[in-house]
Amino acid sequence: MAEQQTHYDFVEVKAGDILAERESSWNGFTHFVTWSAGGIAIILVLMYLFLV
Repeated sequence: MAEQQTHYDFVEVKAGDILAERESSWNGFTHFVTWSAGGIAIILVLMYLFLV
C-alpha cells in the first residue's frame, strides 16, 4: 500500500497575494466575456447578412 503523508508544510499566505490572484482571475474573466460577446455579435450580424 502507499504510505500516507502525515506531515504538511504550511506556507504563510498574505492578503495581498490572495487579492492579486483574484484580481488577475477577474480581469481574465471580464476579457473573456467581452471578447465572447463581441464574437457572438459578429456571428449574429453575419447570419443576418447571409441568411436573410
